[in-house]
Amino acid sequence: MLKFSLGGEVGVGFLRVKNLNKSNAYVVGAADLFRAVTVEDIVRIPPERFGEELERIAYDQLREKYLGRVDPELGLVIAVWKVRVDPIGTIIPGDGATYHKTVADLLTYYPVMHEVVEGEIVDVKKIGIFVNVGPIDAFAHISQIADDRLVFDELRGILQGEETKITFGRGDVVRGRIVNVSLAPPTHIRIGMTLKQPALGKIKEGKK
Repeated sequence: MLKFSLGGEVGVGFLRVKNLNKSNAYVVGAADLFRAVTVEDIVRIPPERFGEELERIAYDQLREKYLGRVDPELGLVIAVWKVRVDPIGTIIPGDGATYHKTVADLLTYYPVMHEVVEGEIVDVKKIGIFVNVGPIDAFAHISQIADDRLVFDELRGILQGEETKITFGRGDVVRGRIVNVSLAPPTHIRIGMTLKQPALGKIKEGKK
């Protein structure tokens, strides 16, 4: 059985993120929805790779196994790093490979219900908008974008309010609350959001 634990704060490239759990999660932008997770697993070292660096082989196998996959408890796995391998392996009769206990750190994205996120609109459809929130795009239905009636302008690629004349187009930055999360292993994750609450909505005009 896969074992995992949440660690402390971790730096990933230019982004600093905090590990969260469902009870104390808070969000200021999308970064706080990322988690650093430590997992324990077993890797198989095939005979043809004997002599190679164990960590390199384990990294390749764990990356293939986890990267891009969705787990109900871990969320979406977007990176694997810091792989540690027990140099003493186990041999199974009839199998020329060795099996080694492995510990690795994963970076995952776990959307939290009712949290507020900010993101850029990446697509506009007649039925709503798609907003980039980290490694995936969330969807806001046209009924959840504004209190005004919105009309789709296909030529300009925008949604526009009939009375307020507010527009929503690609490149605009919006703030929304997560109202629906669907995790469908092994690879699908969907987020629904609303912009129709106090302090939510369009916060920055994109370049037209």
